[in-house]
Amino acid sequence: MLEKGSPTGEVAVLAKAQGFLKSEASVKAARGMSHFGEHAIGWFGLGLLGAVVDKKRRKDWLVASAGVVGAHAASIAVKRVVRRPRPDHPSVEVLVGTPSKLSFPSSHATSTTAAAVLYSGLTGRNLVPALVPPMLASRLVLGVHYPTDVLAGAALGGLVGGLIRRKLKRNP
Repeated sequence: MLEKGSPTGEVAVLAKAQGFLKSEASVKAARGMSHFGEHAIGWFGLGLLGAVVDKKRRKDWLVASAGVVGAHAASIAVKRVVRRPRPDHPSVEVLVGTPSKLSFPSSHATSTTAAAVLYSGLTGRNLVPALVPPMLASRLVLGVHYPTDVLAGAALGGLVGGLIRRKLKRNP
């Protein structure tokens, strides 16, 4: 449904964020991140690479990779229940195609956060600050999610990733 008039609420926040963050370079980077994160494929691939390289913890990398895919699947299930449409207002420019018209939660935010949490535990480095904010911002730059979509996605990914990471720590 196309909203008319001046943007209000989350549409106004999204329009301001997009206006502030959008540049030729940020759109190009955001599109690259979007393609990498589509259906969690890039994060899953990195987990499989970890399993190949880190033979001692191969099983943990495979469990973590499956956890990333599971987090993505959970976000899809929530999307189908909530059924919130993507932003559709003249003040918001949509700069990338999407596989569905459903917005809440952001599956990119979910799988990225799950990957950051899980792979942090396996690499010994806190990957969350380096990976999560750029992916969340990219969804706003591209105009395909409201701010609460990306925050909810990050929360869901953090929950799934945290639960699986705890399980991995208990099973040495």
